[in-house]
Amino acid sequence: MDLGLKGKRAIITGGSKGIGLATALTLAGEGAQVALVARGLEALKEAEAKLMEQTGVKPLILQADVSSESEARRAVERAAEQFGGIDILVNNAGTSAAQPFEQVDSEAWGADLHLKLFGAVNFARAAIPHMRKSGSGAILNVTAISGKTPGASSLPTSVSRAAGLALTKAMSKDLARDNIRVNAVCIGLIRSDQIERKWKATAPELTWEQFAADPRFGIPLGRIGRAEEAAKVIAFLVSDAASYVTGTAVNIDGGSAAVL
Repeated sequence: MDLGLKGKRAIITGGSKGIGLATALTLAGEGAQVALVARGLEALKEAEAKLMEQTGVKPLILQADVSSESEARRAVERAAEQFGGIDILVNNAGTSAAQPFEQVDSEAWGADLHLKLFGAVNFARAAIPHMRKSGSGAILNVTAISGKTPGASSLPTSVSRAAGLALTKAMSKDLARDNIRVNAVCIGLIRSDQIERKWKATAPELTWEQFAADPRFGIPLGRIGRAEEAAKVIAFLVSDAASYVTGTAVNIDGGSAAVL
C-alpha cells in the first residue's frame, strides 16, 4: 500500500532517539523530508548520520527546547523555509516521570507539563498556519497509555498525557474545517534508552530478549515493543492512507491497556 508520504514535509520533536528517530527513519524511507528537533546537538548529529546511512535522506536538524514558545516558533519557521512548507508534525518530545502524588513537587509538575503538553501546543501553534497554506496537514501527539488508565505512582506523566489526549480531541474538532487531522498514539512499554538503563541496572545477566519477555511486565503479547513498531503506526496515521481518521488515540502497548 502506498502511504502517500513521498514529498511530504515533516517535523518530529524528540527526533534524535527512540520513537522519534524511528519515525524519522520510517517517514524518510517513504520519501518524506524530515526535520529533527531535540535539545542535544550531538545526539542530533548522530541521528543525522544514521538517517543518511540508512535512507540516503539528509534531515534538517534543529536544536530547540520544545517548552520554549520562541524556540518552537523559530524551529518551525526554519523547517518551513527549508522545505517550502509543513505537512506533518509529530509531537514526540518527553520522558517518563512517575512518582507517587506526595513525592511530586511543584517544580516537577511545571516541568512535565511544559515539556509534554506545552511543547505540543507550542509546535502546533507554529505549524498550523503553514498547514493551512498547504490546504491540509496531519498532527500526531505521542502520549502514553497511563493517560487513559493512570495507575498508582504514575505522576506527573499520567496527568500530562491525559491533557495531551484532551488536546488531541479538541484540536481535531477545531481544525477539521481546514483539513488538518489530529490524532494521538498511547505508548506502552517500548524499548528506549530509559528502559535499557533499567535493564542494565537491574538484570545485567539477562539478554535484552530475556529481559523484554519478563512476565512481570504483564504484556499480553509477551514482550516489550520495538521503536520501529510504534513508528509504523505513527507513519500510517500521518499519511494519506489515514485521510479519514482524526480525533482518535491508538494504543501501541502489546495489549497492556485496560481500555480500548
